Amino acid sequence: MTAYAPARYADFHILHPLPASLLNRGEDDLPKTLNLGGVVRALVSSQSWKRAVRLHLEDVLDEHAARTRMLPLRVADALRAAGWPTDLAAFAGTQIVRSATTEGLKTEENQRGITSATLYLPRDVLDDLTDLCTEHRPHLEEALAKETAAHTAPAKGPRKKKPKAEAVLPTPRVASVIRRRTATINLFGRMLAEVPDAHVDGAVQMAPAFTVHASSPQPDYFTTVEDWAAPNEAGSAHLQTAFFTTGLLYRYATVNLTELTRNLNGDHEQALHLLGLFADAFIDVMPSAKKTSTAPHTYPHLVHYTIRDRRPVSYAGAFEQPVKHARGGGYTAPAITALSQHAAGLNRLLGTRRLVGRGYATLHPDPIDHLGTAHAGLDDLIDALTKNAALPTGTLV
Repeated sequence: MTAYAPARYADFHILHPLPASLLNRGEDDLPKTLNLGGVVRALVSSQSWKRAVRLHLEDVLDEHAARTRMLPLRVADALRAAGWPTDLAAFAGTQIVRSATTEGLKTEENQRGITSATLYLPRDVLDDLTDLCTEHRPHLEEALAKETAAHTAPAKGPRKKKPKAEAVLPTPRVASVIRRRTATINLFGRMLAEVPDAHVDGAVQMAPAFTVHASSPQPDYFTTVEDWAAPNEAGSAHLQTAFFTTGLLYRYATVNLTELTRNLNGDHEQALHLLGLFADAFIDVMPSAKKTSTAPHTYPHLVHYTIRDRRPVSYAGAFEQPVKHARGGGYTAPAITALSQHAAGLNRLLGTRRLVGRGYATLHPDPIDHLGTAHAGLDDLIDALTKNAALPTGTLV
């Protein structure tokens, strides 16, 4: 297989029906909404769905990462658990972030020294960093003793601004550990400008999911019965009105396979493997908010993919005009028609010279035009997706 030029994208278009659910709430504790095409739609943020997918992939790969500002505190905790004195463990934790670069990572001193930026790291870097501290324990003890002596010495003359602590640990080794990646870091990217070469451009782009039709939050008044009420006393321990949403979601994501291959140092086969795993997770995984009280465990009605060169293409425009329910009810059939017609229009407008492959799998009983090859099931679809993604530019399957 040759490299992709100038860029290759795998686009995913999903129609997913949801019953009463509350997958994503805003700061007001109400379901998130979007005003599109002049009507209110239910919305699930891309961050919410992306996190669910990321955590699932980490479990599948047994390769876990952590988004955290607590690195110095967690290093100190690990060292204390290994028997280090509290003051030395805390000092070593601060030295991890101080030694990460020549100037050190920015920290919030009024918040126990957590990092100002959120770090995205493999979880097992904690072991490597504590091992590094153990290796350099004599140097850390010496530096802590000097710092303590400087703080306890009587001040002479005007008090000067506290000088910046010197790095004790070897910066190249600390930075090398922080730059390490997992598969999900290569997929979703990492913003870390303070450490040279630690920034990773994300290969996955995911859009907020929204209902293809008007859908406003609906109230759900409920009570909690007091099981230990006094005799002859009726009442509830808790009264509240919650809200839920229903509807047919349009979900879209794209994977820049060229960027993913670059993140993997040119390993095309691993990029295709991760593409297949991402496809399975994006189709299968849902955010888990309120699942115990809504159990919204539905499956997508339609999954459509395209492999394109040059740039990705969302089909969100198919639903700028809200879908009207079919005679007798239901949005799924009209939404499939809208998606098919939109795909036909785009194929006519853009042509197919940059379209490498396409296909779909669905619960719909009838064939669907303009979406490419009909696959019997999702396993077949994902297999075809990865095979098409490896085809040369100019090939249309």
